[in-house]
Amino acid sequence: MSLQAETRATKTASPFERFRAGFPAVRAQTYMSICDKMILHDDVRVAIDAFLDHLALASANRTQHEVRVGSAREKFAQFMNVATGTVAATRNVSDGTNSIAWAMPWKEGDNVVLTSDSEHPNNVYPWLRQRERGIEVRVVQPLANGAIDIDGMIAAMDARTRVVTAASATFAPGHRTDLQRLGEASRKRDALFLVDGVQTAGILHHDLSAEPIDAFATSTSKGLLGLYAFGFLYVSPQWIDRLSPAYLSRPAVVQQTDDHSTMGGFDYAYQPDSRRFEVGSFNLAGAYATDASISLLLDLGSKAIEKHVLSLASRLHAGLTEVGVEPAVPGSGPQQSHIITLGQLDAGGHGFSSDPVIEPLSKHLTQSKVAHTIRRGQLRMGLHAYNNEADVEATIAAVREGLARARKA
Repeated sequence: MSLQAETRATKTASPFERFRAGFPAVRAQTYMSICDKMILHDDVRVAIDAFLDHLALASANRTQHEVRVGSAREKFAQFMNVATGTVAATRNVSDGTNSIAWAMPWKEGDNVVLTSDSEHPNNVYPWLRQRERGIEVRVVQPLANGAIDIDGMIAAMDARTRVVTAASATFAPGHRTDLQRLGEASRKRDALFLVDGVQTAGILHHDLSAEPIDAFATSTSKGLLGLYAFGFLYVSPQWIDRLSPAYLSRPAVVQQTDDHSTMGGFDYAYQPDSRRFEVGSFNLAGAYATDASISLLLDLGSKAIEKHVLSLASRLHAGLTEVGVEPAVPGSGPQQSHIITLGQLDAGGHGFSSDPVIEPLSKHLTQSKVAHTIRRGQLRMGLHAYNNEADVEATIAAVREGLARARKA
């Protein structure tokens, strides 16, 4: 193809086709595993290289590097439709969750409501630790299909409930959570509603100004398409001044200078916004990467991304059902997400399954270069904006072939 023809093709390509073209990983495989980890766009790689060049050439100081932290924070806030001051730059979901757990004004006898079997352990252990402070941990079991039991969680709340927490979509099987109902019920009891949003941030639409969410913790290692060890914590304006950070360092207090080594007076004030939860030096490489990756997501728009992804998920769900395997998460409706899981829940664990079909099917998908994982014994796949119909059809074909081989064996 001539250069002019390539230019014309680029101009006529859809925004999602142009977005996809920037990911080297999708050229060599069918990447269906965003629920496991991100892949890097060329623009993100360029941003990381720029950071490394600055280090190699000593061409930027700390203050200049931290411009990218501020920019990434602003873009995440824009993507989530909140004020920049409500967002803190953190390392990951664990950072955000623990920040809230230790900042709460607990009194002995208070309780937190969560569901353990539908959560990642990193949104369970921080709350179990609070038992040392006399806090009751109320664990609500998930429904039989693995979805969070919303009615059960609401029933577990009472006047002493201070925190309610849940994942925006369970990491397995992948059901989308009714955050509206949980948030409304939490606010009626003046309980803080904390969401682990790592599985949906960057993929499914969030409007944190409209949703009854008081805190939202995520990392950039999945749908936000950044790096490990960088993330964000959103805290609603109604809660910021009610929370006192457990850890305190220079970024979290009001300073009158940009000199990072200057000590202010012994009398100090917390930052008036969510920056009070920022601790120590930032992961600057992560900030450079995220500044670039969220720019790409903003260009597409969160509503358009969700529409694109859920349309593909519906087609994948239908195709898998046609070849004889029913996904665990519905192909439409309020529980639908970008995550597709196959096989018996909890018939195995992380990377292995006792379901007689799953491991042979996983092996065949690997041979067919369809990236996926096994979680809680289920074969798990996840879609993002770079996926297209060809990916869906390739996956359906590989599953059809894998099932036929497994059944013969």
